[in-house]
Amino acid sequence: MTHTARDLLTTTTATLAPDPNANPLVPRIAAGTAPRATLALLALEQTWVIPADRRAFEFLAERSAVTDPEAAAFFTTLAQGEALAGERLTAFARACGADEASYEPLPGCQAYPAYVAWLALNASPPDVVLALTANFSAWGGYCATIATALRDHYGFTDEACAFFDFFAEPSPDLDRLATAAVQAGLDTGRLDEMSACRYGRLLQTYEAMFWNALSATP
Repeated sequence: MTHTARDLLTTTTATLAPDPNANPLVPRIAAGTAPRATLALLALEQTWVIPADRRAFEFLAERSAVTDPEAAAFFTTLAQGEALAGERLTAFARACGADEASYEPLPGCQAYPAYVAWLALNASPPDVVLALTANFSAWGGYCATIATALRDHYGFTDEACAFFDFFAEPSPDLDRLATAAVQAGLDTGRLDEMSACRYGRLLQTYEAMFWNALSATP
């Protein structure tokens, strides 16, 4: 069956959409019942995730520059976005009172960036574009909910919420780049839909592990 890139992105995102009950923590944040200590853990874990993902995306951009230039443009933009997000994360961590000096990251939270690094080393770049784009839809929704809750229930400033605002805001440019990369992968036969869906499913599973690990902390 022949797909357009837009059709494939839409159907894959719908297929891989997480179960509404897969995230135990975001509903608690939305209700204002998650303790500030848990918010601090979220900030601390992200201080590990963001730079790791940025380096993985930079590597993917370098890897795909010759064979998959459309994918390289997508990954370059992702890496730049992670750098901007990292700058915004500082204010959130400060508002939570997070102490990074002696923090030991949780394995369940760091499985996601570890798998992104695996994809950067092993997966076909067009497949990674499709898998990541499907995963980002859920992440963006979580961030939008958290940004609202931080203001409504925790009294956080706009500066402290900027990390989540950044990911919650739709990015037409990134969407355009993803569509171009997936279309190029389809046109050249370098995109394997089955592999991309497998990668996307694992990404969603590791993201669920992230939220469950945070929720399980005292």
